[in-house]
Amino acid sequence: MVNAVAVVRNAAGIHVRPSGIIAGRAAEYRGLVTIRAKGSEIDASNVVGLLTLGLLPGDSVEIEVEGANEQETAAIFVELLERKYDFPPRSPINRSER
Repeated sequence: MVNAVAVVRNAAGIHVRPSGIIAGRAAEYRGLVTIRAKGSEIDASNVVGLLTLGLLPGDSVEIEVEGANEQETAAIFVELLERKYDFPPRSPINRSER
């Protein structure tokens, strides 16, 4: 078992899109990734669980990894939780292209 700590840096916190990315990565891992924050603990593959944590910029998150390649996996989840997700804004529909 390996533990690591991450600090949320995304300006909007860990909202739906980052939660989906994080949960998807955790679902691919053959071990267990647990996230603890704000007095709660969730399985990182649970999108709804991630959302219910209400992670905001500056929040500290503990990551626990159990399984193969624990050090490398913990580093991946630190990066995912600390990433500044910059999703491009959706462009308006150009009505002349219809």
